[in-house]
Amino acid sequence: MIRVPRPSLDGFTIALVATVGLATVLPVRGGAAEAVHWLAEAAIALLFFLHGARLPREEVVAGLGHWRLHLLIFSLTFAAFPLIGWLVVETLPESLLPPALSIGVQFLCLLPSTVQSSIAFTSMARGNVAAAVCSSTLSNIAGILMTPLLVALFLKVQGGALSLDSLQTIAAQLLLPFVLGQLLRRWVGAWAARHKTMLKFTDRSSILLVVYIAFSEAVVNGLWHQVPPTALAMVVLVDCVILAVFLGGTMLLSRRLGFSRADETVIVFCGSKKSLVSGVPMAGVLFAPATAGLVLLPVMVFHQIQLMVGAVLARRYADDVAARDALPAAS
Repeated sequence: MIRVPRPSLDGFTIALVATVGLATVLPVRGGAAEAVHWLAEAAIALLFFLHGARLPREEVVAGLGHWRLHLLIFSLTFAAFPLIGWLVVETLPESLLPPALSIGVQFLCLLPSTVQSSIAFTSMARGNVAAAVCSSTLSNIAGILMTPLLVALFLKVQGGALSLDSLQTIAAQLLLPFVLGQLLRRWVGAWAARHKTMLKFTDRSSILLVVYIAFSEAVVNGLWHQVPPTALAMVVLVDCVILAVFLGGTMLLSRRLGFSRADETVIVFCGSKKSLVSGVPMAGVLFAPATAGLVLLPVMVFHQIQLMVGAVLARRYADDVAARDALPAAS
């Protein structure tokens, strides 16, 4: 009998909820908000620098040859997801999903894939980890340019078209530190690899800081008066449906296209996930402060759902492999 682990809230999700609660009760304002904003930008820059410093170039080169897999995941992330998001937003009336939350759902669908959880779940499922590292990393690098361009195509940001200043800000906050980390990897790569806890701390603290800033501004502008319980329930339902569509779709496509089981796990976990790490700082740049908190709600909800479902699915993949490996011994 296969034991399916029970999904549960992780510590980071609890911290996210606590941060939203703190912003609701004690929103940051004025000069303090500027100081926290500067601290968040510094933390995000450090985060992407450490990602660049830790990623071995050899793994990227080795994974690049699997072009069919990467092309499929890229198409799912930056073509299929945006179209599904657009279809959902166009279908649901404003009475069920207010405009700001509709923008959040669409923005969610325009983000790149995750890095850490995609790789972790692929490893847990005993899949092709090298391909997962390469695909998720390429998705995040491409997302620095693709997400703002897709936002300009599907959404109106800050009352108009995407500005060059927004692209420059995103490049300065995300791409430049990552490239700098890669360039300095020869000298700092080993140190960064030994201090994984620092990367984890920087990852989570930078997200919490930006979430606190975004929700503080939103609370000052009456966030919870704009989001009735029915709208929150609809966000949860929409996120669940979108994730279910892509989990089922990635499984079906990978099998129909003849990918191995190890590659299937990469396609499932990299092709169905969306990055909160990339989404939070981009939302702060692309959207007005008064709406950034609302826009981030669907992203935060999707983040928790994909972690819970991913953990269960990865364990079932691993149990399936263990069962197959045990067959010759049993016979």
